[in-house]
Amino acid sequence: QVQLVESGGGLVQAGGSLRLSCATSGRLISINAMGWYRQAPGKQRELVARITSGGTTQYADSVKGRFTISRDNAKNTVYLQMNSLKPEDTAVYYCNARGVVVTATGPAYDYWGQGTQVSVSS
Repeated sequence: QVQLVESGGGLVQAGGSLRLSCATSGRLISINAMGWYRQAPGKQRELVARITSGGTTQYADSVKGRFTISRDNAKNTVYLQMNSLKPEDTAVYYCNARGVVVTATGPAYDYWGQGTQVSVSS
């Protein structure tokens, strides 16, 4: 059973920084893309950043230039460095792993972490 475990959330003042980590546990063969989504109260979940196994990245316009996603393929771990945080970044941040291959002949699956709260005070 593959699980995603997030860490690094918390409360920070506007302009501050946080680093989120998402580690995988369980046996797997490969992961296509890993990313971070967020959901603020009363809003839909939205993509924050995504990175493929080849290192291609994608960012939401609202975080470009402030957030950096990185990945350690050997550890199947993804990170999100968040700088210049704003109150509007306040949300629960969810880790996502897409296209997870568990067995050589089986299908690929998507997994979600349980979420970590990021709160930015003004």
